Amino acid sequence: MLNNVVLVGRIAGEIKLEELENGGKAARLTLAIPRSYKNEEGIYETDFVDCTLWNGAAEQTAEWCKKGDLIGIKGRIQTRNIENENKEKRKITEIIAEKVTFLSSKRSED
Repeated sequence: MLNNVVLVGRIAGEIKLEELENGGKAARLTLAIPRSYKNEEGIYETDFVDCTLWNGAAEQTAEWCKKGDLIGIKGRIQTRNIENENKEKRKITEIIAEKVTFLSSKRSED
């Protein structure tokens, strides 16, 4: 069986870095990835994919990257069940990054 995913996109918002009880680090970010085809209205839609990074990859990405930066992520798809404050259960699907490649920074506006 195989569970590999490779994504290239721009960081869509703030990178949330947190320190875990065991001393490890986790970072969560959303990657904006434009689709390669146009919809019925002739517009390229964008997918927003939630990604989780661990330890060294989490720290380096949070330190060196910001919203708008282009990165590549190699990892796997993972699902988990959560329960909200109303005791409603739902499934979360996310990408667990195993490798992050910094591809470019968004050009600063003059």
